[in-house]
Amino acid sequence: MTRSLVTGGAGFIGSHLVDALVARGDHVVVLDDLSTGTRKNLGAVEQDIEFIHGDIRDEKTLRRAVSGADLVFHLAAVSSVPRSVHEPVLTHDVNAAGTLKLLQAAREAGARRLVYSSSAAVYGTPASLPLTEDSPTHPESPYAIGKLVGELWCRMYSRLYGLSTVSLRYFNVFGPRQNADSPYAGVVSTFLAALRAGTPARIYGSGEQTRDFISVSSVVASNLQAGEVSGNDGDVFNIGAGEPTTILALIDLLEGATGRQLIKTWAPERPGDIQDSWSSITRARRALRFVPHPLREELAAFIDSQGPGSEATGRRR
Repeated sequence: MTRSLVTGGAGFIGSHLVDALVARGDHVVVLDDLSTGTRKNLGAVEQDIEFIHGDIRDEKTLRRAVSGADLVFHLAAVSSVPRSVHEPVLTHDVNAAGTLKLLQAAREAGARRLVYSSSAAVYGTPASLPLTEDSPTHPESPYAIGKLVGELWCRMYSRLYGLSTVSLRYFNVFGPRQNADSPYAGVVSTFLAALRAGTPARIYGSGEQTRDFISVSSVVASNLQAGEVSGNDGDVFNIGAGEPTTILALIDLLEGATGRQLIKTWAPERPGDIQDSWSSITRARRALRFVPHPLREELAAFIDSQGPGSEATGRRR
């Protein structure tokens, strides 16, 4: 039986990955400090996992969590860009130094592979589109710096110490368990919550800016593939839909799926916001056999998963 450790496994993406690992029969260990995640996210599998409440910066806790692990999926992080701006030292400590400590612990424990959750934020403002893994990286926040440093440490541990690593750069992830009440929530969750409540949603700028929306189920699939494919040690892969969607087009899709109209309020473009961002996923398709699920279908599935209040959803595919 494969023993898998998921750091940040009580969070939005991590908990979905835990579900998938349990479903395939892994012995799953979750390490989470519950600073943003919640045990509620693990409710369906809580009896089937080993949960460790702890901090990835604590080396004793890390050694306990990673003991005997075949696979390590590293999602624990300060994941909010605004918070990273307010708390750069903490962000570096968790995202960069914490990743280094985990890599060392995984190496000492003899783990087969570590799959690292990075971010498209490492690119900053794109010089050209679509973004490929060879595009220049220009981090524009402490969060992005920390993620890029983590990638570099992963590559270093593969090259110098023989620990197999793969880094995944996520684009705009959405899906169940994403907290729409958080000031840092993704735009899909924010718009859907406003649609269901009949409350206004704020649109910054023209609404013509593009993003690359990817479902959490597709992100989980990329992690599972990254954990199993051979080779590609130290490599980095974009994980997105591979196509741009404007904010206004996203609203159209959500309105069509719910049968409701979003109440829009408009605000000036926010300083530092990137106008356009979308990925090339050619490398992930080839090496990881990654095939993202269609956006329209995943949005409908997300809406249907939200329960009461979405009875008019999922009709347009």
